[in-house]
Amino acid sequence: MVMSSAVQCRAVLLAAVASGQGKTTVTAALARKLARSGRRVRVFKCGPDFIDPMMLERASGAPVESLDLWMVGAERCAQLLADAAREADAILIEGVMGLYDGNPSAADLSRHFGVPVLAVIDAGAMAQTAGALVHGLRDYGPVDMAGVIANRVGSAGHANMVASALRGIPLLATLPKQKRALPERHLGLVLPDEVAGIDELLDELAEQLSFDDAAWQSLQPAAFTAPQPPALAAPLLAGRTIAVARDAAFMFLYPANLHVLESLGATLRYFSPLADEALPQDADAVFLPGGYPELHGARLAATPNWQSSIRAAHARGVPIYAECGGMMALAERLTSKDGTTWPMAGLLPGHVAMQERLAGLGPQAMPTPQGELRGHTFHYSKLESGLEPVAHTIKPSTGAQGEAVYRAGSLQASYFHAYFPSNPAAAAALFLPEAA
Repeated sequence: MVMSSAVQCRAVLLAAVASGQGKTTVTAALARKLARSGRRVRVFKCGPDFIDPMMLERASGAPVESLDLWMVGAERCAQLLADAAREADAILIEGVMGLYDGNPSAADLSRHFGVPVLAVIDAGAMAQTAGALVHGLRDYGPVDMAGVIANRVGSAGHANMVASALRGIPLLATLPKQKRALPERHLGLVLPDEVAGIDELLDELAEQLSFDDAAWQSLQPAAFTAPQPPALAAPLLAGRTIAVARDAAFMFLYPANLHVLESLGATLRYFSPLADEALPQDADAVFLPGGYPELHGARLAATPNWQSSIRAAHARGVPIYAECGGMMALAERLTSKDGTTWPMAGLLPGHVAMQERLAGLGPQAMPTPQGELRGHTFHYSKLESGLEPVAHTIKPSTGAQGEAVYRAGSLQASYFHAYFPSNPAAAAALFLPEAA
């Protein structure tokens, strides 16, 4: 593999001992702090995620991509990091779950690209024990530890106790206990546009972040080397128009997926089912991404234009690809956790019900005639359907059966979220007539 020359940029991977330590809040605060100081900041999210990147994009003012050694692949990760390093003064990568959780983990990503870890610790109920925690995080892998950000610090004295316990690892920043926090719901954070005064809140977090700029400047820049750009994708979707649902109910969408469709030659046309917009009349295919249809059941049930247009497209044999929330909106009925049931578009036989327990989580791969299409699943609902699946995804860690893949006429639907750059040819096939 031919590699291009290396480019350097100061970079850190913000990671913690577990979820719930405040990684996204701290990453957003640091991104906004650096951006407000005039630095060009690029932020990435480790692992599959839709919501955190939206918040981090709002905080940094730049698009946020996913990095994952399995789903995204090492070569594409290298390309994304090198591209960011050419235009940025700082690269922040938010980890996923705990530093060593998953295979590959955030620690694996750190070591693969030589990006040091910036440990985020919830110091709200500890003091000197912070030192033991951080040294354990560093030495278990081991990983290169750039420093620590202590979250939920009670006072300057508390911060000093934490700093003295770190034994040579710098305390780069502290964030006090928050009166206002980034709100959450069952799939993660609330979407940025739903938070009143979100920019003021991000500015407030940045101002409250006590940041050692000299320690930041002393960090050794990381060097990123990108492979030569891959060959241009064949224009498998040239001349085709794909209608993409995009509104508050259908927001879980990798930007890279849209770029792949455009690179394959497709023209993308966006529409809003929530606004009762009919499909664009010139649509040759339809993409219904995931999202929160369960939060908008009443509105989706009262959308005659949208529902009649998707049914008409289905009757004409227009290829329709629906992921997770998109699939839920095409079932016959959708029931919320409080028992309210709404009629949906009815293209897919079955009933979707929300539940308290997580029903699916983790990386998965969908077998296709074009090869493996990688992605993930994350949902709190279950579909009860008499329709037999045409395939199942595969869990890469065990080889076990994953999510069901359904086909009803020209509709293909699953809880599986695909990452199109992992196999552009397989992605293109989702939007072509089956005989093509």
